[in-house]
Amino acid sequence: MAEATKMNNEAPQTGPAGAAVPAEKARIGAPSSAPAAIAGFSEEGESLSELNTGSIQHGLKRHSHGNAPVVPEASRGERLKSYRLEDFAPLTGREEDWRFTPLNRLRGLHADPLTGTGPSVRVSGASNIEVETVGRSDSRIGSAATPEDRISAAAWAAAEGATVVTIPANTVADAEVTVTVLGADKAPAAQHLILEAGAFSTAVVVLDHSGSATLAQNVEIVVGDGAQLTVVSVQEWDDDAVHVSSQQAKIGRDARFKHVVVSLGGDLVRLTPSSVFTAPGAEVEMYGLYFADAGQHLEQRLLVDHAVPNCKSRVTYKGALQGQGAHTVWVGDVLIRKEAEGTDTYEVNRNLLLTDGTRSDSVPNLEIETGLIEGAGHASATGRFDDEHLFYLMARGIPEQDARRLVVRGFLTEVIQQIRVPALEERLALALENELAAGNL
Repeated sequence: MAEATKMNNEAPQTGPAGAAVPAEKARIGAPSSAPAAIAGFSEEGESLSELNTGSIQHGLKRHSHGNAPVVPEASRGERLKSYRLEDFAPLTGREEDWRFTPLNRLRGLHADPLTGTGPSVRVSGASNIEVETVGRSDSRIGSAATPEDRISAAAWAAAEGATVVTIPANTVADAEVTVTVLGADKAPAAQHLILEAGAFSTAVVVLDHSGSATLAQNVEIVVGDGAQLTVVSVQEWDDDAVHVSSQQAKIGRDARFKHVVVSLGGDLVRLTPSSVFTAPGAEVEMYGLYFADAGQHLEQRLLVDHAVPNCKSRVTYKGALQGQGAHTVWVGDVLIRKEAEGTDTYEVNRNLLLTDGTRSDSVPNLEIETGLIEGAGHASATGRFDDEHLFYLMARGIPEQDARRLVVRGFLTEVIQQIRVPALEERLALALENELAAGNL
């Protein structure tokens, strides 16, 4: 692999001008002996703040997750973005973007200095790409992303540099590129990665997270004009890991970008992927697969920003949950700006609840500022096994346990097949089988 290392020692700049978890997992489909409950939540949703007693503002009740009056939220495209940590107020858990996230399980990422030793980074695979380690003054840092929340801004402020992976223009990577992120320190730490696909290049990049860490991470992705880039982010952390990652992509003219998220490990994993169109003719596909076990919190909040005309996006996220206290969150924001005529977009999220005691929050949001579009839609569904599916399979001689596994496997495999890296697909299929076996399915 062609590799150049560039270090810069200049002074950093500020940027451009819980409840106990059961030891055993419930058998999938088994009846519960007590009402399902997740700490911090009621049947109506998240616990209400004692500061909020239903006070009245102009005849309207205040929000159940804050002490502010009912005021329509600004456009998704108008939310605060800043490189300065001080521009973001300390988190309370009542903010719209954080109301589902258990802040007490972030191990200080939202409040403490990020002074820990970040996970190691090793890049392998293709031989015709470029890998660099750069200092804070490198102009590519900040070229594709601006922090949109407090933890992302904290990671920006604390990172001493970045690992940059570049696929040169007009280059087809001769193998997939694997960026191995291996954690070994639980102290809160920051990390910055940059993936840049030059014009008319083609590549598949896998971000492979494992080990133990408390990590605030920024990933910038630049997809040049006419480029075809697939980025796969795999979270197979140890059970005690905490990972909060902002993964922002800037998409050029006529480019093709595919982003795939697979979250299986970790105690708390929160990803905020975003795709921003910067020129016409581009297409984006965003896929996600997550499997939450007892006590695990897996959260995905994504944004597709149609800021220019004649672009297309498709979003498909699927999740499964098993065991007491398993909790997943999916929030999908699609913004079609006034200038984005000819937009074609659709997003869907589906969740399969395998046992009692689980909770899945699914919130699709579609904001349209122009009526001159090709199409726009969204869908969300959360439920248990379809008894008719199980009956159909069992009536044909398939044992109940095998029938259940077939249903779950078929439900989730669609996302794995989008990776197009045979060795990784095989590994994740095996990991999925292990998840099913751990739940006694």
